[in-house]
Amino acid sequence: MNKGELVATIAESGDMTKVAAGKALDSVLAHMAEAMERGERVTIAGFGSFHVVERAEQKGRNPQTGQSIMIPAHNVVKFRPGKKLCEKVKI
Repeated sequence: MNKGELVATIAESGDMTKVAAGKALDSVLAHMAEAMERGERVTIAGFGSFHVVERAEQKGRNPQTGQSIMIPAHNVVKFRPGKKLCEKVKI
């Protein structure tokens, strides 16, 4: 499912226009990103939680040349599914 399909589903189930559903989804995603940018964990009960962790600098290898390179430290977003989501998709 892509964003357009999700917006259409939200609009249909929420009895609203696609424009309103799109704005609502964009707002939710923007607020989630802002919270994670501040270092906060975003938890959606029954679905899961998102949080940012710092990945340390590590050695890597260029697959084309075989040359060793250092991959700099960087932040990544982690997702941990909630109990209800795990039961739904049978994880």
